[in-house]
Order: sequence, then structure tokens, then C-alpha cells
Amino acid sequence: MESSHIIILLILLGGLASYVPVFMCLFFTAVIGFLLFTDLPQLLLAQTLFRSLDNFSLVVVLFFILCGNIMTTGSIVEKLIKMANAVVSWLPGGLGMAGVMACALFGAISGSTVATVVALGGFMIPALLEKGYPKNYAVGLMTTSGNLGVIIPPSISMILYCMISNVSLEGLFLTGYVPGILITFLICIYTYFLFRKNTTIVRTPISSVGELLAIFKEGFWSLMLPVIIFVGIFSGAFTANEAAVVACVYALIVELFIHRSMNLSQVKKVTVSSAVTSATLLIIVAGASCFGRLLTLENIPGKITEAVLSTIQSPAVFLLAMNALLLVVGMFMDIISATLILGPVFLPMLAAFNIDPLHFGLLMTVNLAIGYCTPPVGVSLYITGAMVNKDLIWVTKACLPFLIIQISVLMLMTYVPDFVLWLPRMFGYVQ
Repeated sequence: MESSHIIILLILLGGLASYVPVFMCLFFTAVIGFLLFTDLPQLLLAQTLFRSLDNFSLVVVLFFILCGNIMTTGSIVEKLIKMANAVVSWLPGGLGMAGVMACALFGAISGSTVATVVALGGFMIPALLEKGYPKNYAVGLMTTSGNLGVIIPPSISMILYCMISNVSLEGLFLTGYVPGILITFLICIYTYFLFRKNTTIVRTPISSVGELLAIFKEGFWSLMLPVIIFVGIFSGAFTANEAAVVACVYALIVELFIHRSMNLSQVKKVTVSSAVTSATLLIIVAGASCFGRLLTLENIPGKITEAVLSTIQSPAVFLLAMNALLLVVGMFMDIISATLILGPVFLPMLAAFNIDPLHFGLLMTVNLAIGYCTPPVGVSLYITGAMVNKDLIWVTKACLPFLIIQISVLMLMTYVPDFVLWLPRMFGYVQ
């Protein structure tokens, strides 16, 4: 490794270690790198910054954030939980199963782990504790189930991966359904066996057919939102980009005129809040794009590729190394920054190992999603820890059984790529 590369790396890591905001670390590292190691004008960096924001894919992110905030403010989330609860709450551990199923449904609309944990954790953790579930189970379940928000499409991190890799967004979305559903199913199975002999937890009686019909009639418009997104995209009625706008308009109409759980003043607050969140994301995208331009000019991705290919010959070993590296990165960096920074570095290596970019995009998403639940920077750990007034170590221990399930599914889809690629292949996105 050349001295210039070491200096660039040290500047970036030093900034991150000293709690400088991520976007500033990326941008100032790029500026210093341009000044010290290139003869190019700084105007090129400014052009890169503005061009990175002139991307239609980023509009999609804004609307999915807005859609998630509309759902959280209104009653769609409550009705999704109520429907999931009606289906499984009579089983041993049924309320826990309802929690993870509600996270899966919410994830199929919002595309955000943090939004899923905040919206559902704040509702489900007190409900689980009230019914007699152990606190470590309730906290571990709702902390880790939020990962389904980025694994099950639509996913903000998947949108950003497609932006830097130019793979099909619809195809990448399709890879996320199977592992997301499998994780949900395995957590339900784990919950069943954990509480099947427990007689202290309050179980809800089996609902009658009439009660079930009434609950599903009440929640019909909420349930139709993920259905509209999926059917609309893959029937060709609208693109994945247009789906975000359709979802927003639909959610807004449902909350304003059907559920009547929002008013116009709340719409203004939700819109402003979503704009602020989106602006934060755009700043990170701009900083990462400038840093990526510096890496390209220094040919750092190419040199890393040469170094990896000279030491690793087996695709299996390469995938294992990538999983290990991404799990560690996820402990220290959020999924958006990690995707934007590491994606351009890893993508040139895939062809040498005959790895499908769609497959790798999903692996990257799941690895970094798990990082939301691993210390020291796991955001979900801090959110649920604050809800129950527990420290980071306690919450991490509570998450371990559920993380083992997610890592097991990660290993399965790593070494059996057809497990996740058969669905995009069926729709013609994979040859």
C-alpha cells in the first residue's frame, strides 16, 4: 500500500474515531486527498458533489421515508399489529409472533430499520411485558426484528446499492423477500418452542370467524399498502421508483379520509420531518460521492482487487471474508455510509469470482442490517435500551438468540445463492 493511501485511510479513520460527523469525515478526506495527491482542480470535486445529488433514485428514498412517517403518525401501524395479533396470538408465544410479523409487514412499506424499531418497539415491548413475557425476550425480539425493515423490500439501502452498481432495483428487491420471510418464520418457531410449556403468560382466546373478519375488514386498507407496492412493481403497472410515490399518496389518502387518524396540521409536521431526515441522508451521499471520486482517481479499488485476487482464489473463501468484514464494519458504521463507501470498492471483485451483483447486494444489505444490533454503534440497541432503561451490554445479550437466527439465514443464502436468486430469475432479472 502506498503512503498516500495510508494517509487517506488514517484521515478517514481518525475523523470517525473522534466523532466527527460521517459526511464531514468523507468530504474533508476527499478535499485533503485532492489537495495533496492530485493535480486536478477543486472544481471537479464541487461538480462531483452536486452531480451526486442530481439522481432520480434519491427521490425514491425521500418518498419511502415520508410514507413510513405517515404510517407511524396515523393508525396503519396499529391496524397491522392488530391483524397479526389476531392470526397468531392464541399460540404459545403468540404475541411475540405477532410482533415479528408486524415488523415484516411494516418493513414491506417503510424500508427503514430505525423507523420499524421506533414505530413498533414503542408499542410492542410494553404490550409483551404486560402479558408476562420476559423482558430480555421482548427487548431482543423487537430490537432485531427491526432489521426486516431493510431486508424485506422496499429498502433504502438497496436503493442506494443500485444507484452505485447500476443493477436492477426490481431484481434486487425480489432477492429480499425469501430471506425476510424465512427469518420471520424461524423467529416464530423459536418463540413457539420457547414458550410452549409456559403457563404464566396470558394467551388470547382463539378469535371467532366473525371477529377475524371484523379485524381484517378494519385493517383491509392498511394491508393493501404492501400488496399494492408488490403487485404494482412486478406487474409492470409502475416502476420501483414510482412505487414510492404511489405508496405515499395511498397512505395519505387512507389516513386522512378512511381512517381519519391524521389532520392537515399533522401532514405538515410529517412532511417537514421527512424532509429533514432526507436532507441528512443526502449530505452523507454527497460526502461519500466525493470520497468515492478520490478513491477512483487513486485507483484504490483496483489495487485492493489485485491484492485480494492474489491471496484469495476460492469464491467460498471470498464470500466468507466479505461476510466477516461487513459484520465488523456494521459494528462501527451505519448501513447507508457503509454501502456508499464500500460498494464501489467491492463491486470490481465480483466478476473474478463469478458472483452475481444482485446476490452480493443482498448479502451486503443483510450483513450491515445486523450491524444495527451489534455494539458499539448499533442504533437499535440504544433505541430499545432507552425504552426499558437498560444498558448496552444487557440489550446486546438479549439480542443474541435472534442474531444467531439471522446469521444462520445469512450463511444459507451466502453459499446457496439459488435460495434467493430463483425469484428474480423467474421474473427475468437474472440469467
